[in-house]
Amino acid sequence: MNPLVKLLNTDQAWSSLILRVMMGMVMFPHGAQKLFGWFGGFGFSGTMGFFTDKMGIPALIAFLVIIGESIGMLALIAGFLTRFSAASLAVIMFGAIGLSHWDNGFFMNWFGNQAGEGYEYHLLVIAICVALTLMGGGKWSVDGMIADRLKQTHV
Repeated sequence: MNPLVKLLNTDQAWSSLILRVMMGMVMFPHGAQKLFGWFGGFGFSGTMGFFTDKMGIPALIAFLVIIGESIGMLALIAGFLTRFSAASLAVIMFGAIGLSHWDNGFFMNWFGNQAGEGYEYHLLVIAICVALTLMGGGKWSVDGMIADRLKQTHV
């Protein structure tokens, strides 16, 4: 099978559609904060400065995180490059756990008595992303449409 078809191929599962659209809708505002300054964020320059100057993250990695959480989530919602977008987000979440949340423990900071947020949310995101990486975009995904066309032209 063509490697591109293998990457994009998916079934017509409703579960993949629901997971990818909801994951994209939940994560896109975080990316929009970083890229556009929407929802109280600092925008591209502010986020790049924070990531590179304060956190010591290389500029290329900081840029990829911003693009992954914004443009990547729009792609995820559409089901375009689902496996790539989901796997990228999982890597971003592992990085967030390691760089910012591990020391705060497992639980979210519901009552404001921790130094910061724990990593339970990030684990859920990783689990959803792993599922999408394995299953693909599912019903109504751009990936599925492209894979079907590629299969028809190579028959």
